[in-house]
Amino acid sequence: MIEVRRDIRNLKEEVIGIRRKIHANPEPGFKEFETSRLIMDYFNNLAPDAVTSIEGTGIVVNIKGSRGRKCYAFRADMDALSIEEKTGLEFSSTKKGMMHACGHDAHMAILAGFGRYLISNRHRLDHNVKLIFQPAEEGPGGALPLVKAGVLQNPAVDGIIGLHLFPEVEEGKIGVKPGPMMAQTGEIYIEVEGKSSHGAQPHKGHDALVAACQMVTAFQTIINRSVDPLEPAVFTIGKMTSGERQNVVAGNAYLAGTIRAFNKDTYNLMKERIMDIGKGIGIAFDCEINMRFVDMYPAIDNDSQLFRVVLDAVGKENVEIIRPVMLAEDFSYYQQQVPGLFFMLGVRNKAKGFIHPLHNSYFNFSESVLMTGIEVYVRILEKLGGFPRP
Repeated sequence: MIEVRRDIRNLKEEVIGIRRKIHANPEPGFKEFETSRLIMDYFNNLAPDAVTSIEGTGIVVNIKGSRGRKCYAFRADMDALSIEEKTGLEFSSTKKGMMHACGHDAHMAILAGFGRYLISNRHRLDHNVKLIFQPAEEGPGGALPLVKAGVLQNPAVDGIIGLHLFPEVEEGKIGVKPGPMMAQTGEIYIEVEGKSSHGAQPHKGHDALVAACQMVTAFQTIINRSVDPLEPAVFTIGKMTSGERQNVVAGNAYLAGTIRAFNKDTYNLMKERIMDIGKGIGIAFDCEINMRFVDMYPAIDNDSQLFRVVLDAVGKENVEIIRPVMLAEDFSYYQQQVPGLFFMLGVRNKAKGFIHPLHNSYFNFSESVLMTGIEVYVRILEKLGGFPRP
């Protein structure tokens, strides 16, 4: 269990208050207007010279150190999900069909509390610290627009740290690993154009539904026949629609899915095989196949030096070296520019019933983990030499 120092524990009521206000008011990506205003007002009261907006709802807080030789960034995501909350909490979502079911409310509260702690102890701060409140992680992705807008510049960032609540790691520990930890992800959209006819005269049509079904079946061979068995990969068709009525040969069909891999070459191989199969099915069934790929987030690839810093900061006994997961995160765009480390903050507590997965309408956690998150951030900054212990 990671021990939290007293002056951080003293922030508990304030940080929990922030979390609950944000939780009750979930907002979608790039529309986090009230959330952004809450964070902006909070830091304007603490250090009005340090806070600026970026890319609409995004916020950057630059806290200057006494020496300012280096700058380390810490990031939290801001958006919520289109999920109906069922937790029954007194501070449940006030917006129907929207919920902070992925812990972003906690991420922001932790980063706000961390900023509060640094500003209160600015006399001890050597390095510059940049707090990034980023919109739209769930989609369409806010990290890349922020990078393009210069969020890692002025001052230039030497390294970036981020965290995510994770119900598969026990409360009081963190989960992390060096190297690839989360997958590269992309989406695929397929339109099958055939020719409709009367269901009693199928020979006069080109059945788009049958072609689509054959395509889905053939896609299942990609992972087990084209991809190296030692390379993790996922390809899922999650949506399929077709046809007009029961006695009409379908003239069109629509498929949508996701592809994920840790290795870029594996990811590209899967795309090639998808296109090959689509082309072959189109010829075989005399249908036109139109495919559209949307390459989304790159893989999370943790810097080995920062991994050792985190290991030393919290102690090996408080770290679970986790297996890579096929989840995706646009924190990876920051890692393509500067060394970065993304870790999981454990929230699983079976005794208290905190066992529900991310993106679940019952997802919740013990609010004491907010203090743990702040403590871990402070310890990391101390190990980086930017915040000497008192």
